[in-house]
Amino acid sequence: MKRENFKIKKNSSLKKALPIFILLFFCAVKGYCKNEEKTKSALAVIERLIGNRASEFELSIIENKEHNKSDWFEIETTGSQVKIKASNNTAICYAAYNFLRDIGAVLVSWEGKRVNLPKSWPKYSKKGNTPFEYREYLNACTFGYTTPWWDWKRWEQEIDWMAVHGINLPTAMEGQEAAWQELWKEYGLTSTQLEAHFTGPAFLPWQRMGNINSLEGPLPQEWFSKKEELQKKILDRMRALDMHPVVPAFSGYVPKAFAEKHPEAKISELKSWSGGGFESTFLLDSKDPLFKKIGKRFIEIYTKMYGKSNFYLADSFNEIRPPVSEHNKYEELSNYGSTIYETINEAAPGAVWVMQGWLFGDDKEFWTKEATSAFLSKVPNDRLIIQDYANDRYKVWENQEAFYGKQWTYGYVHNYGGSNPVYGDLNFYKNELTSLLKNKNKGNVVGYGVMPEGLNNNSIVYEYIYDLAWSKGEQPIDDWLNKYLDARYGKKTSASVFQAWQLLLESVYNIKYWETRWWNDRAGAYLLFKRPTVTITEFKGNPGDKKKLKEALDILNKEAKKYDKKNLIQYDLIDVSRHYYSLCIDEDLIECVKAYQQKDITKGDQLFKKIEKQALDIDKIMIGQPLNSLDNWIESASAYGSSPEVSKLYVKNAKTLITLWGGEGHLNDYASRSWHGMYKGFYWPRWKMFLEALKKSAVNNNPFDETKESELIKNWEINWSESK
Repeated sequence: MKRENFKIKKNSSLKKALPIFILLFFCAVKGYCKNEEKTKSALAVIERLIGNRASEFELSIIENKEHNKSDWFEIETTGSQVKIKASNNTAICYAAYNFLRDIGAVLVSWEGKRVNLPKSWPKYSKKGNTPFEYREYLNACTFGYTTPWWDWKRWEQEIDWMAVHGINLPTAMEGQEAAWQELWKEYGLTSTQLEAHFTGPAFLPWQRMGNINSLEGPLPQEWFSKKEELQKKILDRMRALDMHPVVPAFSGYVPKAFAEKHPEAKISELKSWSGGGFESTFLLDSKDPLFKKIGKRFIEIYTKMYGKSNFYLADSFNEIRPPVSEHNKYEELSNYGSTIYETINEAAPGAVWVMQGWLFGDDKEFWTKEATSAFLSKVPNDRLIIQDYANDRYKVWENQEAFYGKQWTYGYVHNYGGSNPVYGDLNFYKNELTSLLKNKNKGNVVGYGVMPEGLNNNSIVYEYIYDLAWSKGEQPIDDWLNKYLDARYGKKTSASVFQAWQLLLESVYNIKYWETRWWNDRAGAYLLFKRPTVTITEFKGNPGDKKKLKEALDILNKEAKKYDKKNLIQYDLIDVSRHYYSLCIDEDLIECVKAYQQKDITKGDQLFKKIEKQALDIDKIMIGQPLNSLDNWIESASAYGSSPEVSKLYVKNAKTLITLWGGEGHLNDYASRSWHGMYKGFYWPRWKMFLEALKKSAVNNNPFDETKESELIKNWEINWSESK
């Protein structure tokens, strides 16, 4: 009898417990499904990287785990599983890549990715976090110097690259012309007037920043719709990965036709930008009621097209001096600052105004502490982010007292114009970061990163900088380099290869800024890339240690033979080779000019032949970097057009941007490229013309007319940019 009672009680307990077990089971499944849904964008990145082995990754997002606003991750391998817990999708992607690179299985770079997974995952455990809420990326100029011809496939690759490098504050400037066109049409501007307003596609970044109008236009109508569709995909993907895309806002610039249509408005016609030769731009005064009206309407249109955003880029004075009166300067500057902020806030409540800090370093004479603090004074501290990304050139944040309590991000430009000499400074980046984190006067620094004007160069610099955001500079560079090379080349790095890279760190990767890209008001990465002049005899030399560079080159040349032809060591060998021999050409050019000036024709002719051979040899070896080629750039531009007429315009834009640029100032060769096709087809022909004319004047004992020769060369450049 007692046993029966016990049985009845036991069954009764099971009956009561069963619903609880079922409830717990469904809660667990629901929680798992919910987490799976939350991490699906990160899983998709990992799948695109390593294929079906991504199924072995167990991903979890856990919010607010003792890290406040900063991102964190934990990663551990257990059996056949790689378990990652992190604060969001971007942190998961960085953690996964960090693990795969640490074990030497994967390396992702612009020049290609290397994937060779082990059969089973090694024992691994790691925790990481970053003191920076935001890791920023992409300069406003990148959208001219690198990305204008990118399709969605290429953008998808880049967003994946951002994700695995932990980037969560990318600049997102594509597709805005569709919104501007709709806005200006609402204000009565005709299609003809807008055709005269918009620049060609490669030059849009500088129109957006108020520097130029109409240059190399018109902008084909197909561009508007194509970029609108592209931007929707870009923003959807960035947002799915928990990134915070920085999108455009109104900074005060209006078309010339708008200024003519509104004579009652207070609009300033500004001086021609960068040495002259460009069409004027027109800036609406911040106190004019039209400013807020236009600014809010633009955000309404943009939001309707692309969805809600939380970060808006507005730069009113990029390399442009504010049109303020001397007697009321500070009040007028504060009005500009407050109006931009209020316009964004009223159109997108709670959103953050983002601005580039470049202007404060570029024009120190105007942007004194008093001027800068006045400009920022009426904006709440937590509603503005200043991107101070020129720390490889200027110390803006220190000079401006960490921006007077405003949020700001620390970073570098590194690359200017897509011009690609081999340089960077890993020790500098490390020392600067550790110093920044210890500095009691750093203020409200919330972000870190690189804002390059051009991509596809010096991958090691970007790999290292984005790791610093998480390692905080605590890892010795040699340790980091060893792991990087293991992953890049796919096997344990030999002592010889490591020695070559140490020599590179001592010879070229110890240069924080390639100073000679500007010399005597002439742009160009090397003397060979600058428009020819006899004054090169005064040139003091390029940065770096050429002797150690040659030692590194000799080692790499020998070691590369031990690797597969597709291994990335072959790419690096080409990089080091073309850089070294470009430096050699510069030295020979100086001596060649001197020889002809001194009427030593024999010596001049010997150097002439040597330079020609080196230039053609470099051009030939650059075939091994197909992405870094004039043909690839031109073909991409041509393919972006849907008709022969549009393709022709795009190609002219592409060729002009990397050579003549525009205007009458000094921007020609600013975006010079060390590419296949450029040595043989552009740089050497100019110098050949010049040196032959210099020789002729020496032989005939006539004064050399450099002005006349420069004009002939410029006409040749124009014909080159317009040729098929």
